[in-house]
Amino acid sequence: MYMDVCVVKLHQDTKSLLDKFREYRNESYDEVVRKLIGIVKNCKKEPELSSEAVERIEEARKRIKAGDFVTEEEARKRLGL
Repeated sequence: MYMDVCVVKLHQDTKSLLDKFREYRNESYDEVVRKLIGIVKNCKKEPELSSEAVERIEEARKRIKAGDFVTEEEARKRLGL
């Protein structure tokens, strides 16, 4: 599949801030930016739900960083798939 790509210049501190939003090492900046855009759109639509969602995302990120998660393979085994 061919994708149009453009180059965007960022200050190093902006890149560092984006790095903090990465959920896994190989997550692309495109994925991070799209995720942030989705959060912003959701915040505008339903602010009350958005603050709860942001809290849950932060909690999940902490669990992932602490290694408290189930891999896809482990989940498949547990579910017998």
